[in-house]
Amino acid sequence: MRSVVWSLMTVAAVALAGCNNSSNPSSSTGADGSQPAAAPAGPANSITGTVTLRGGITPSAQDKLDISVIDVTAQGSAPLATKTVAPATTFPMTFELDFNPANVASNDLYIVQATLVDGDRHYNMPLQAPVLTKGNPTTNVAVELAPEQTPGEKMLNAFQGVQKQIGGMKRTAGTKLEPNASRAWQVFRDGGQVKFIRELVDYGDKGFTSTDYAYQDGKPWVVQQQKKSSQGAKPSSVDTAGWGDDGSLVLKTHEAGGNSSPLDDNDASNLQQQAKDILNMATGGKGK
Repeated sequence: MRSVVWSLMTVAAVALAGCNNSSNPSSSTGADGSQPAAAPAGPANSITGTVTLRGGITPSAQDKLDISVIDVTAQGSAPLATKTVAPATTFPMTFELDFNPANVASNDLYIVQATLVDGDRHYNMPLQAPVLTKGNPTTNVAVELAPEQTPGEKMLNAFQGVQKQIGGMKRTAGTKLEPNASRAWQVFRDGGQVKFIRELVDYGDKGFTSTDYAYQDGKPWVVQQQKKSSQGAKPSSVDTAGWGDDGSLVLKTHEAGGNSSPLDDNDASNLQQQAKDILNMATGGKGK
């Protein structure tokens, strides 16, 4: 009798185990005993990555970062995704650009395009960052931005280039003794036009200035003035100003004590007037 009861209990346990197995989808298998395939992942709907800056320049709190996903195959088409961050002062900076997968043309080439604008300075990508199609990534996209020269920096480099060339120009010299100053200058001409004037002015116990004036088409182009306690002393300050073809002030820097700051507009205007005055004096009013 005991053996019969035991057999019935065993049968019930086996039946219960069978019910439990049939209700658990994770334990189901195919006819050949294999596990079912996982559901395929849907199409990507975002691009993620990191933006870094090259050059060690720290942007100001007035900068603006624009970053987009562009279809370069369909030139002129609207960006697939775009975002603006302002200000963007902490780098490296992570980003995420969401888009509608239905708008993706699988045979087109897409890139991340990023620009950073900080006043006169622009940062652009020296290398493209392909994404999304043709086996290119949608995550961990590396975007590097490099600073471009500002208009003022380009002008300063061009001015320094002229400074290096004055040795090959035709040179004349002059002096003038004034009640409170002693002046001496050299005029450098190329093709019959005044290109450069270097002026030294000794104000006695009030100091000394060494000024380089560069001209284009008879008009002041760039002026750089060093102020010193005496002729042999190191400069206490260096002021530089430069003007574009339309007369606008493009370059304006004041350097003193190892620091650089924007030159005051009035000080720049004074340098421009000095450039006109020395040109008039050194050429006898001819301007060339």
